[in-house]
Amino acid sequence: MKKLVFATMFAVIYLCSYGQKSSMSSTAQKNLASARAVVKMFESGDYSKMGDYIAADAIDHSGMQGEVKGLDSIKAMFNQMSTMMGNFKNEPVRELADDEYVFQWLKETSTAKTDAMGMKAGQTMTMDAIEVSRFSNGKIVEHWSFINAADAMKMMQPNMNMKQWESSIVNVAREPAAL
Repeated sequence: MKKLVFATMFAVIYLCSYGQKSSMSSTAQKNLASARAVVKMFESGDYSKMGDYIAADAIDHSGMQGEVKGLDSIKAMFNQMSTMMGNFKNEPVRELADDEYVFQWLKETSTAKTDAMGMKAGQTMTMDAIEVSRFSNGKIVEHWSFINAADAMKMMQPNMNMKQWESSIVNVAREPAAL
């Protein structure tokens, strides 16, 4: 099912990008610039301007433990992710934007700082991801992330089952330093 979702998202972005005119509306351009700025925050580790791009009541539907609601909670999740992973690099493969949505197909690379999510500290991970952001009044109000299932499985140790993987996330989330 996950492969089907990823393939469908890829097909939609690919087909829509051919139908997209070379000029975007100013709103679409601003939305794309905001989505790119959020991606760059991971590379820099500086989340101080999150409120410039993400609404106070935003919902991230792709949190490590499920939905994350509100700017403060999303910022805490970003900080938590930064305690687990570092050296973030995001290479855009294709991007599509309109006045309400931004779709980004990214090749994301990072290095584990700690043993978590089935990875050992120092291990590098590269994955394809589709990042979908919905905008209202110039800010992200909803976000979804879809990763290639094969890439996700590469992170997991050969003998780790899903329950162990979920436990590794919960244990990192409970560490006070992660927040």
